[in-house]
Amino acid sequence: MDILSSRVILRPVDYGRTVEFYRDGLGLAVAREYPGGTVFFAGQSLIEVAGHGRDAGAAVGFAGALWLQVRSADETAATLVARGIALERGPVREPWGLIEMWLRDPDGVPIVLVEVPSDHPLRRDSRVHED
Repeated sequence: MDILSSRVILRPVDYGRTVEFYRDGLGLAVAREYPGGTVFFAGQSLIEVAGHGRDAGAAVGFAGALWLQVRSADETAATLVARGIALERGPVREPWGLIEMWLRDPDGVPIVLVEVPSDHPLRRDSRVHED
């Protein structure tokens, strides 16, 4: 199987409120819009907010989480708070070395904003062998 592209599709309760959150609150750039949907750039992926396809009896919530890498967790936290976005937890360096902060979108979808510090293994070239 060849995967040519991917995206996360959200079907929110309130389409307009959710688009506003991702566009104005988080500041994600719009990749494209179509009647009833908006697709945002999210690093190497896309987040699509669809105003269609949600069944009236659909369960609320999201079992996973969106993981979005940022350059600076502290600067991002300050920007989000200034925009009125509530953080569940501010930036904390985790035992695994990443700096993470947590928040939720208007439908409660968990979002983890992550800074990868310069000394973290994700930043090292694993092809280089030290002798």
